[in-house]
Amino acid sequence: MVDPSQMHAEGPNGGPVDLPVDLDALSPEQRDEFGAGILALDPVGRVLTCNRAAGALCGLSPDAMIGRNFFRDLVPSAHVPGFYGRFLGSQRRALTDQAFEFVFGRVPAPLRARIGLRAGANGCTWLTISPLEQIAAGPSREAVLAAISQRSRAEPVDPSLCEREPIHIPGSIQPNAVMLAADAATLEILAFSANAADVLAPELFPPSGLSLEAVLPGEIVSAIRDGLAAHTLTDGRLLRRTLALPPREERFHLVAHAHLGRVIVELELAPERPEDFLTASPLDAELAMMRLRAAETLTEAAQIAALEIRAMTGFESVLVYRFDLDWNGEAIAEDMVPDWQRPLIGLRFPASDIPAQARALYTKAKSRFVIDRDCVPVPLVADRSAGNAPIDLTFAQNRSLSPIHLEYQRNLGVDGSMSISIMVENRLWGLMIGHHRRPHYVAPETRAAATVLTDAFAMRVQEIEGKALWSERQRHLDVQGRMVRGLTRSDDFVASLTQGNPTLLDLFGATGAGIVSDEAVCLVGATPDEAAVRALADWLRETLPPGETTFVTDTLVLHHAPASAYTEIASGLLAAFVGTSRQHLLFWLKPEVPSTVTWGGDPRKPVLPGSGPVAVLPRRSFERWIEERRGHSTPWATWKVALAAQLADAVDGVVLRQRRKIDELTGLLADKERLLEQKDLLTREIDHRVKNSLQIVTAFLHMQRRQIADPEARQAFSETSARVMSVARVHDSLYQGESMEQVDLGQTIQTLCNDLAGMTGDEHSVELTAEPGLMVPYRHAVALSLITTELVTNAFKYAGRPDKGARISVTVAGEAGAVRLRVCDDGEGMPPGWENAKARGTGLGMKLIRAMLDQIGARLDVENADGACFTVHA
Repeated sequence: MVDPSQMHAEGPNGGPVDLPVDLDALSPEQRDEFGAGILALDPVGRVLTCNRAAGALCGLSPDAMIGRNFFRDLVPSAHVPGFYGRFLGSQRRALTDQAFEFVFGRVPAPLRARIGLRAGANGCTWLTISPLEQIAAGPSREAVLAAISQRSRAEPVDPSLCEREPIHIPGSIQPNAVMLAADAATLEILAFSANAADVLAPELFPPSGLSLEAVLPGEIVSAIRDGLAAHTLTDGRLLRRTLALPPREERFHLVAHAHLGRVIVELELAPERPEDFLTASPLDAELAMMRLRAAETLTEAAQIAALEIRAMTGFESVLVYRFDLDWNGEAIAEDMVPDWQRPLIGLRFPASDIPAQARALYTKAKSRFVIDRDCVPVPLVADRSAGNAPIDLTFAQNRSLSPIHLEYQRNLGVDGSMSISIMVENRLWGLMIGHHRRPHYVAPETRAAATVLTDAFAMRVQEIEGKALWSERQRHLDVQGRMVRGLTRSDDFVASLTQGNPTLLDLFGATGAGIVSDEAVCLVGATPDEAAVRALADWLRETLPPGETTFVTDTLVLHHAPASAYTEIASGLLAAFVGTSRQHLLFWLKPEVPSTVTWGGDPRKPVLPGSGPVAVLPRRSFERWIEERRGHSTPWATWKVALAAQLADAVDGVVLRQRRKIDELTGLLADKERLLEQKDLLTREIDHRVKNSLQIVTAFLHMQRRQIADPEARQAFSETSARVMSVARVHDSLYQGESMEQVDLGQTIQTLCNDLAGMTGDEHSVELTAEPGLMVPYRHAVALSLITTELVTNAFKYAGRPDKGARISVTVAGEAGAVRLRVCDDGEGMPPGWENAKARGTGLGMKLIRAMLDQIGARLDVENADGACFTVHA
């Protein structure tokens, strides 16, 4: 690629850059005389012809460019609404001439150019690229590049260096958006991005000192004021609108939020049509969430999420990245194109790759999309009245990324990227990460859909992990409850815990356990000899701080050097003293688990110290680095330490108070029994949270529906809301019922029908006849609820008449070990041959019904009897 500084936008004889000539009439030799790039493109963007200057701009010979797609193959950074979208729009509206500026991001010399689009002969479009100026990369970027060019090897460095970078106040945004920052009290514009002239009328630029009302429609400013008054624009909550701005009347996506006394408004040019760019539909999101809901394991759910989000967004690779307790990361699932050259699945990454301040930002701002790693950030221009403090862009959608992070992406071979936070229990569980080797634009609707699907994955993670945790804790509570009951009937706590049924060895997945009581040692399972155990107990008495009674580690040899003699059988230790005197010790042991950990690069050399204005440099190597781990056991869960302490407390009640305190021990047993009773409560809480989460999704869909004018789109959102609500009602029945495996189908369908009837007001009526106490498995309840939703909503749509609404009857009854669900209406009935006729709507309803029938092995009978009647036999 030639140096853009050597190019000049001049015609042959120093002519103007606007090329006011008939390009169709020029010969190839005449076009080669121009210093501006000239290309003829067919309607899809393929190059039909080009001159030498265009080849020089793209770093290719003109012959090599012929037949290649300009936007997809040659300059993918131009595949954005601001370039490719305008190219398509000029063809649709048959515009004879269109001009705008565009900045090509490249290293080390980005180029600002004037773009011309002109209709040509035979349906082609002439594209002219007139270089205007070479743009410097900026001090931060130049410093990083200079430091990297001088580096020859990696050196260990304090990872806290990464945490010094103020990534929330970069002072610039990505060039695909325009930003306005106004005072939250007065709405006076205090700062704006330097490219604001691209969207504002000439008389409104620069906008410093103007009110937002001068540059934005009144209804949007009113919505901002209302949001400020109601405090609904803070803490990452956003106002989203679509608007057209003069003078071009182009459509923009607007996102606004408030933070630290500033209202931040971001404007992004919207695709003219959804099909111009890959755009996810509500149906895509709904089907993806259904597949995610069906996942039974965390691995399966993660793989489905990666696959569905890659299909939505078009990234070449999407991976699910999970943090461990030390904030190291692991790629637990990845979906990628076949020729992806750097799979990350199974690799671990040190915590310094995503330092603390970046993780804190991910916790607040959930998503970040980068179109072009090498784009030129647009600086913010501040008025003097804004003061000297930088504008905090923590929650800005288009905040520019740190040059350190962008260099990290370059080292990884990534250009376009995506990061969406996976939040579980209000904690950063991991990230949904998208990678693309070339610049990659994702439409705003698709970004929102990917974020919603990531939230759905987070809810599924919470459900799967919560149920697994409940199951394991339940088993331990059962074992411990039996041990405590045994203690109350025994005068010898040592014999009760080591010779009874169960014993200490039945707790915590241990392979060895024992009790040290004064000088006596009693061992079970695989343990060191008595002398070594006494020495270990003495060491614990001496080193454990006063007031502490428990000690836990999965690397005992690092704390107690003599443990190297028995590492194979005792690398993990969980110990609990009985009482404060430390005369009696309960302990459990886990064996060494030799393993290899595959890191994405040497974790001991994560970053490099910089010099001058560069605080730290990202590492360059991501080659697989194998660490052989010895002396480690599997880790101990925190709740297991708490249970060990509780068991020690129970023993304390027997040993020190002996039988005189039997009443206290009986009370402790009662507490344990109450813990056993809490198993249902824990599972109900899980279902309650899932129900609440689904209700949030339903509310989100209702909000979106109110903002849509198209009747078909509004209907699609209503149907989607009803389907989500049907699943929520099953979880509500689980939460209120006595069994966590069975659901009262009649009660669930009754509540669901009341909700569906309520959505239509007085227009339609639903009558329900349900057999009381009809219990069905959870999965059957979900399927039958979704089927009922589809049949009732279809009756609303097609059975009603203009003079009166539809009357629907729903019957739920048991029959010979099965369930019969019948939905009838008083409409005209089903027409002959309806099974093979084209659906009057999208056809999604019947697809869902058939899918649910197959899932539970049910059949559907259809008949006309004073209307249409559908009977499900399950």
